[in-house]
Amino acid sequence: MSNLIPGNQKHLTLDNRIFIEKSLDNNLPFKVIAKYLCKDPTTVSKEVKKHRSLTSRNNFVSHNHCVHRGKCGLTNVCKRTVACKKQCRTCNACNTHCDQFKNEICSKVLKAPFVCNGCSKKAGCRLDKYFYKATQANRQYKTILVESRNGINISEDSLNQMDAIVTPLILQGQTPYQILKNHPEIKCSEKTIYNYIASGVLSVKNIDLPRKVKYKPRKQDRPKAKDTGIFEGRTYNDFMKYMEAHPETNVVEMDTVVGCEGSRKVLLTLFFRSCKLMLIYLLPDKTATSVKKTFDHLEEKMSPIGFYNTFPVILTDRGTEFSNPEGLECGIDNTIRTSIFFCDPMASWQKPGIEKNHEYIRSVLPKGSSFDKLTQWDVTRLANHINSTARASLNGRTPLELAQLLLEKHALNAFGLREISCDDIILKPKLLK
Repeated sequence: MSNLIPGNQKHLTLDNRIFIEKSLDNNLPFKVIAKYLCKDPTTVSKEVKKHRSLTSRNNFVSHNHCVHRGKCGLTNVCKRTVACKKQCRTCNACNTHCDQFKNEICSKVLKAPFVCNGCSKKAGCRLDKYFYKATQANRQYKTILVESRNGINISEDSLNQMDAIVTPLILQGQTPYQILKNHPEIKCSEKTIYNYIASGVLSVKNIDLPRKVKYKPRKQDRPKAKDTGIFEGRTYNDFMKYMEAHPETNVVEMDTVVGCEGSRKVLLTLFFRSCKLMLIYLLPDKTATSVKKTFDHLEEKMSPIGFYNTFPVILTDRGTEFSNPEGLECGIDNTIRTSIFFCDPMASWQKPGIEKNHEYIRSVLPKGSSFDKLTQWDVTRLANHINSTARASLNGRTPLELAQLLLEKHALNAFGLREISCDDIILKPKLLK
């Protein structure tokens, strides 16, 4: 670029092109036009050559466009069986068959300004003419701009290799983020994979994605839960005050997942906020007694001190299965093993981590599934696959990897979890079939 003309690194606009058209009509050189637009002269030159339009010559006067037609004396160029004696320059097929044909072009369109906008002889000229028109040039520019961004920027071989990796893992219930984290050989972003799936270039479809769902709108009118007196000192406001006084306390969210109507068994879930680890336990029924038995079983495996260090604070909802907080807080030998706090009525957003993590359970056990045929071995296997899934919120790590750094070793042994290989993770109903 010329040192005398500062560039603004912007595309030409319609106003710029209108100025170029009017300047060409007035025979202004490219250097003067470029100086006004703060562009390099070559930019203006390329713009004119790229977007000029051709106006073909009129064949009414002469059909022969050869530059040699005035002095040519060739005959029978088409090599007919019966030789033709008339000169070929008078024939309509001359330009098509003659090997010496050379199209007559005006020398002015071969050099700057490459167009006939300002030519004084354009009205009577019988040659091909080129004109620069601002509106037409701007329309061509926008078309090229859009088409250059269409399609996919990947070769067919690379796309087939990506499809061979992505499709089987998506069908196993894994997310694009998880696949990219475990397969760095795929050189694209998570958004690109979603775009490829949406555009249909991969074998999987949007319906195969585990989280391509639409949430139902929240209900406005909600019934108020009854306060039976057990929530005194255990409300969400009390929880917030406790966390302000003890900000480094490890918080565990607790909830239950129910099956279809008529299914007695339910899933008790415990979610560690610090590492996103989720424990799943199968309860024979949705009662406070079953929850207390699970707590007692964990305490026997971990010891009272180990239980208190692992579950110092538990935040749960006001379900009937958690209606005995004193029984949950007191251990087998009547020592305090944890502190229970309750969310506000109909405010599940106050424990968002466990509510969001339940999506993994529902991807394997959809709503309407019965839990009666499940065993604890089944739900532990489900927990292994969920906790071995890499998370973007954990910077690509899995909950199990982070739990090994943040939780005590004897606690992890009591949970009985094991890590699943990244390509063996299945988050579809076939996991438990």
